[in-house]
Amino acid sequence: MLIKHRKASDVLGSEITSKSVFDDRRRFLKTAALAGAGLAASTLPTLPAYAARTPLDGVQKSKWSAESLPENDPVNSYEDITSYNNFYEFGTGKSDPKENAQEFEPRPWEIMVEGACAKPGKISFEDLIKPHTLEERVYRFRCVEAWSMVVPWVGVPLGDILKRFEPTADARYVYFETLLDPERMPGQRAPVLNWPYKEGLRMDEAMNPLSILAVGLYGEVIPNQNGAPVRLVVPWKYGFKSIKSIVKIKFQKEMPPTSWNEAAAREYGFYSNVNPAVRHPRWSQASERRIGEIFKRKTLMFNGYEEEVAGLYTDMDLRKWF
Repeated sequence: MLIKHRKASDVLGSEITSKSVFDDRRRFLKTAALAGAGLAASTLPTLPAYAARTPLDGVQKSKWSAESLPENDPVNSYEDITSYNNFYEFGTGKSDPKENAQEFEPRPWEIMVEGACAKPGKISFEDLIKPHTLEERVYRFRCVEAWSMVVPWVGVPLGDILKRFEPTADARYVYFETLLDPERMPGQRAPVLNWPYKEGLRMDEAMNPLSILAVGLYGEVIPNQNGAPVRLVVPWKYGFKSIKSIVKIKFQKEMPPTSWNEAAAREYGFYSNVNPAVRHPRWSQASERRIGEIFKRKTLMFNGYEEEVAGLYTDMDLRKWF
């Protein structure tokens, strides 16, 4: 894969108005409007402490930072990324998660790790956000509905976490499970899926350097609507593989069940690699619309990460194992 490095004189569209300037301008306009209405500062609405935007300390650049992306892959804005989401635990509409997840309390949080490993145990959110472990990973993010974004995730390599629990030779797959709590996640009160949400990876996919547990984006703690406090990000697969609000990881010998494969096996295979040649039964996957753009662009094999991951699927028929 040819990576073109930007010159200092090159400016991406996403950099014309920086995130901080954009957010400061919004805060100023909101405050000015309230002042004009004669409202005292004490009456300004406040977010719960867990919903407030919190910077992450010690985030390190990685080989997948923004500088590694081609010039036609500008990073999407914070507003795009946090306002247009699939998170069925908080509703099926794209704006539902932002509207319905603000009261969700994602901390304290622990992930149980069990199954075919020598050292089963737990890992907490606080363990994952230690400064020396956090990396910026700017990845293309492709949804099966043929829309896409470029997201500046902050996370920890999944493989580094899994190694701590010493998986055994029987650990051929890794199973992930989302929190089941209809009181806190109102979308789970509807029988849209067989709750809790379940996903899985083959062990070599999980150990690939591209796979991460994300705890933030844009250098801040991940917002509730984007999968707080910990979600999986596997950038060469469709977005539904990147399970959110993880509470369980299990090493196992057999291929695990996954939510969308259970719901519609003809449409959603276990592997779910981005493949423009494999048509979804109800639409083509040959093109995609980047959020914020008018025209569609050609879908890239493995979402543009072919060089890093194609070797995982040597001799596999990717039309059969979709």
